Amino acid sequence: MLLFASPLEALINRFPRQMGFFFIGAVAGGIPIIYKESQVTRIRPKHILYIIAGIALVVLISFLPEDAFSGGSSTGVVKYLILMLSGIICAVALILPGISVSYMFLVMGIHDSLMHAISSLDILFLLPMAVGLGLGVILTTKLLEMAMKKFPHATYMIILGFVLGSIADAFPGVPMGWAWLICIVMLLAG
Repeated sequence: MLLFASPLEALINRFPRQMGFFFIGAVAGGIPIIYKESQVTRIRPKHILYIIAGIALVVLISFLPEDAFSGGSSTGVVKYLILMLSGIICAVALILPGISVSYMFLVMGIHDSLMHAISSLDILFLLPMAVGLGLGVILTTKLLEMAMKKFPHATYMIILGFVLGSIADAFPGVPMGWAWLICIVMLLAG
């Protein structure tokens, strides 16, 4: 994050539509791999329902109120527990494809605070987030591993839904004029 946060933010601010298409390409590039891993040979209605469930979850996340986890004026232990819970939730986004960690930070209302904490090395802010992130990664990978062993078709189809839902959520709009050519190139590059 320290290395790429500033350059990516500058590119997104200067070329929002082109970078949006680049990210869509990067996410969409994983669709064939996810489908192949699912080992689904023929799409059945239940597979479509799993995909819809994954899309629905991504859409529901977009309806979370901003600042849902910012803690507002919370202090002491409550503030640190909220930061730890935020880390756990963001670990899920980190592990599962199609759910953007940055977007989760924005939805939870901690993106700006986190960026400031990283740039100023605010250990009291970063430590509970890191603990939550570590716990979340361990819990999520264990649950995901178990789900992939017991319910591989359903798990991969839900993940495919996450990816498809995030593509729709990331769509920056239709480019005008010659910008569409650059957007197509960026999509393919992604």
